Amino acid sequence: MTRFIHDRFAKEYLEELLSPIGTVNIGRDVTSEVREIDVYFTPITLNPEYLKALGLLGKMASTTAIIEPFRNPANVSEICSCLGKLLDVRGELERQSRRENTRLDDSQLPKLWILMPTASKALVDSFNAKPDTENWMEGIYFLGESLRSAIVAIHQLPETPETLWLRILGKGKVQQRAIAQLSALPTEAPLRMVALELLYRLQSNLVTDIPQELEPEERELIMAIAPLFQQQIEAAQQKGREQGLEQGLERGLERGLERGLERGLEQGLERGRQEQQRLILENFLQVRFGELNPKMTVFLAPISKLSATDFTMLLLALSMLTVDVSGRESAVKLLAESVLKISSNELGDLLPIAITNLLALSVAELALFVEQLPQLSADELRERLGKIPD
Repeated sequence: MTRFIHDRFAKEYLEELLSPIGTVNIGRDVTSEVREIDVYFTPITLNPEYLKALGLLGKMASTTAIIEPFRNPANVSEICSCLGKLLDVRGELERQSRRENTRLDDSQLPKLWILMPTASKALVDSFNAKPDTENWMEGIYFLGESLRSAIVAIHQLPETPETLWLRILGKGKVQQRAIAQLSALPTEAPLRMVALELLYRLQSNLVTDIPQELEPEERELIMAIAPLFQQQIEAAQQKGREQGLEQGLERGLERGLERGLERGLEQGLERGRQEQQRLILENFLQVRFGELNPKMTVFLAPISKLSATDFTMLLLALSMLTVDVSGRESAVKLLAESVLKISSNELGDLLPIAITNLLALSVAELALFVEQLPQLSADELRERLGKIPD
């Protein structure tokens, strides 16, 4: 099941990156057997700057291309199937050329790029595929010239900016390092924003659709994506402040109106930040401990109000817990402690007792109490939660 989620991500990812310079067909059917091509790309506007930004992917997109991405290493049968699709397309183009009495130039024929995380020497040798280090980098193996095909072993590509957009489609540590390098790009970079949006969607699909089927490396992938939410929140906040200031200067608003707009903007950004933190925490807890229990759910909203620093520290503390019953219980206590500290830092030595008493409440009582917390003074908190349990 997870393979289909990763396949969908790869197709959408390649479509978004290649659509500015050409036509991208996802799921193009060929022959009467209706074999489906993953990505069929036809270049239209070869913008040199954009192609350079895409690096190795841009070099591949300089001609019509069939791109077949695999989440796991393809076997001989799967590679033969890809070659069959290429030959079917070639046959279609040749028949069309004869019907229209036109000449079909080799440059009009598509090239096949088979993307996979790794490719064994035995597999590469079985297709007599060879590297072309004079024109291409390591990790790319070309079949016979007339076949116009290549196997791209993503994990063998050098980890340079030129290969970043292909390494995002890798697996395990290679993909995680690529995500980390993606996060280091300028926040306003268009390709960064496109990739992040698709990675967020991938994370959401993995967590929402099949959390019980996740492999360890997929759990690690989700954890690698999660911190990027915080970066986008901070970038949105900064951009919002800059836009608010620029608009205020341009319009020459009165001081009182400026303050009102600023407060409105900050409130909107803060609500957005809190909602993102709530989603991050919810996804994190589901991935780490499985289905959330009702008491965990009660704590999500108040904890979303933590500062970015405190929120990150909480995630770090949660990530260090064991993934068992004991770890789950410790997680609930950490959440309860965070919620109490948001309301008051004056419980002191009573904090352990207060946590115990808080978690002793029923779910309905807990929800009501958490809702009332912002209105309670430190003395009222000590009165209600500072009693030693019988």
